[in-house]
Amino acid sequence: MKRKVSLRVNGEEREGWAEDRMLLVHFLRDELNLTGTHIGCDTGHCGACTVLLDGKSVKSCMVLAVQAQGRKVETIEGLEREGKLHPLQEAFREHHGLQCGYCTPGMILSSLYLLRHNPSPSEEEIRRAISGNLCRCTGYVNIVKAVRAASERMATRVEAPSTEETG
Repeated sequence: MKRKVSLRVNGEEREGWAEDRMLLVHFLRDELNLTGTHIGCDTGHCGACTVLLDGKSVKSCMVLAVQAQGRKVETIEGLEREGKLHPLQEAFREHHGLQCGYCTPGMILSSLYLLRHNPSPSEEEIRRAISGNLCRCTGYVNIVKAVRAASERMATRVEAPSTEETG
């Protein structure tokens, strides 16, 4: 049996249909056509599907779509503003924090959660924050550099409010 699921995604009210057992990652991709959230393992191990749910970093393969009813979700698609990349996206590009790009959306959302709660993290804190996200290509060195660069860039400018704050 399918039921209607309504939620606020990237500041916009969205709805779709989901069976009770449908995972949030599949709902975002298949019902809402937001394919930036990647499916890696469906077991919560890789972090490719990380999104922000009510401002908290979660692996969307571990959340049922019906559990997101009425809640706020932020995906990688919601970071770009008026044609400009978010400082984290810019830093990942500039510091070669991605290679194949498969883990990148989850890495960026996990890093965004960190920077919203700790604007000036140490290398150890960055590594801890991204520890739930697996990358098979980079060795993490450039990802850490990118997060550090983004934290410095974000400290010198006022970041636009998240879609949760504006929605």
